[in-house]
Amino acid sequence: MRKIAPAMWLALLLALSFSAGMLITDRTHAQSLTGLISKNKASSGLIRKAVEGLGTERVRVIIQPNGAWSDELSYAVMLQGGTESRQFQNFNFRVVSLPAGAAATLAQRTDVAFVSLNYEVKTLGHVSLTSGADAVRSQNGTTTGGLDGTGIGIAVFDSGMDATHKAFLDKSNNLRIVASQDFTGENRTDDPYGHGTHVASILAGNGRISNATYTGIAPNANLINLRVLNSQGVGSASQLLRAIDWVMTNRARFNIRVVNMSLGMPAIETYKNDPVCRAVRAMVDAGIVVVAAAGNNGKDSDGNKIYGRIHSPGNEPSAITVGASNTFGTDARNDDGVASYSSRGPTRSYYTDSNGVRHYDNLIKPDIVAPGNKVVNAEAVNNNLVAQNPSLDAGVSPVDNRKQMYLNGTSMATPVAAGAAALMLQANPNLTPNMVKAILMYTAQPLAGANMLEQGTGELNVEGAVRLGKLVRTDLSNSTPLGDPLLNNSTLPAQQTTIAGYTFPWAQGIILNHTYATGSNLISKYQKIYGTGLLLGDGVITGDGVITGDSTMMTDGVITGDSIMTSNGVITGDGAWFLGVGILLGDGTRLSDGYLVSDGVITGDGVITGDGVITGDLYIQSQSAAINGDETTSMPVEVDDGMDYLDY
Repeated sequence: MRKIAPAMWLALLLALSFSAGMLITDRTHAQSLTGLISKNKASSGLIRKAVEGLGTERVRVIIQPNGAWSDELSYAVMLQGGTESRQFQNFNFRVVSLPAGAAATLAQRTDVAFVSLNYEVKTLGHVSLTSGADAVRSQNGTTTGGLDGTGIGIAVFDSGMDATHKAFLDKSNNLRIVASQDFTGENRTDDPYGHGTHVASILAGNGRISNATYTGIAPNANLINLRVLNSQGVGSASQLLRAIDWVMTNRARFNIRVVNMSLGMPAIETYKNDPVCRAVRAMVDAGIVVVAAAGNNGKDSDGNKIYGRIHSPGNEPSAITVGASNTFGTDARNDDGVASYSSRGPTRSYYTDSNGVRHYDNLIKPDIVAPGNKVVNAEAVNNNLVAQNPSLDAGVSPVDNRKQMYLNGTSMATPVAAGAAALMLQANPNLTPNMVKAILMYTAQPLAGANMLEQGTGELNVEGAVRLGKLVRTDLSNSTPLGDPLLNNSTLPAQQTTIAGYTFPWAQGIILNHTYATGSNLISKYQKIYGTGLLLGDGVITGDGVITGDSTMMTDGVITGDSIMTSNGVITGDGAWFLGVGILLGDGTRLSDGYLVSDGVITGDGVITGDGVITGDLYIQSQSAAINGDETTSMPVEVDDGMDYLDY
């Protein structure tokens, strides 16, 4: 799409205002809109509505004030014909309904920081053994006394949970769904769509059915069911914000340490302005690990690779963004690869400057990948997904509360990683979200043939992550001096893991916004970027594509890289050169729309199509991919005998 300079926006605005009855009709208001564009004060979707003659269309927007919300601002909203429909306990944001042109006018005020459209939200589309979770649950050959998520609260933002399903009971037959809230307005917390139940069972389903064939990653964790997607799998940004607000208020009550977001919306606005990304950052700063789906837009309709389609809030740098790997139904990991549909980086959310030039975030994402292709787990009773696609039923059981179904996508990979985070926090409750994220990346398995924009540092390795997490000192804090010992002893653990007879090395590196870092200092010495209220990318200095580290944030033994690599299956930074990080730097001026990246194309979100529809500017949805996934091979199916297996 051609970039439109402020003068062109203004000309369009003046032309359309006389014919379409827009609220912004005089020269002063038009000039103000030019200032609005130059100051990056409103979402691109809202500005488009103003210049396309849709200024009188009532929209719901999220207004972020400068500082506290004032009575004067409320009065200004009222004068513009707006009504406040939602306030939050933990954020200054407010959801307001008013004409689009009036919303653009409000964005010009000095006491308003940013105004964004209330985008809709939708779902995005053998695991315990191949991920390494079984290894940390067993001690001396039994599951007794191992890690299973006990005591950890995990909030799941999704389409609800079927509380009647056997997967959500503990060994004493108590329900582990300890809280349920509906934010869709349908006044129900079950799962008529079918996505949330499947996600929650991958995350924390027990092993009662089919002799523990479908055990979740953290099978005794407590689940907090936050229903933000309706019976069609669709929700809105404001509903998601309400659920995040609820978590911020109730996190201590339910010991919410992990949040799972197997959903997303196209990442249009820079993460610095996106209200959902900002709310995710608030959760992370409060000590909550947030795990988000990358999205399922890794290929076009012809099967060609596409880059630059990471979804929001997966474009938020503080979140752990998860892509999908394909295990091809085998337990060993020597044949694993990145699923073709899994969204690739870099992130292409942006802001527009006064010259109409887009400045892209261009973060390396995803952070890791995890098994997500043809995963079998709990099926909600009478759900719409199976009703519309009967082949999704796995044929495990005819009994409603024991049925299992197939689903594919980064939606399925995300709870695998979220469950791993829960196990790490059970093993060491003092780990910060940044430590959890760094450890998950450091211990991942680089997959041969996939570059960092496809896999991050590699495929999740639960065994390695928990083993390393246990060794981290429990007395660390933001005041710990840079370079102090990170581990309880000076001997580093073996930096490799064996699963199903296959031994692989850890990645031994982490992603840092536009680059990556390697070196044993990452696990032997305390890095300031592991503290709370920080990002892992803080302290990384870039210039002309040369990466250096701020020595107040990272020790000298941490080495940053100057190129994105295609892994050869060994360690991070080892393999074939794929793309220079200099191309990613410079606020997107070097990596422009349509730039060919080796074997794929970078595409821009928010492109206006020929019929005037703003692509990707519409909704949040669950991140489940096509029904058939990548391959016909799925995880093994074992028919249930109807008897509860309790030795999980």
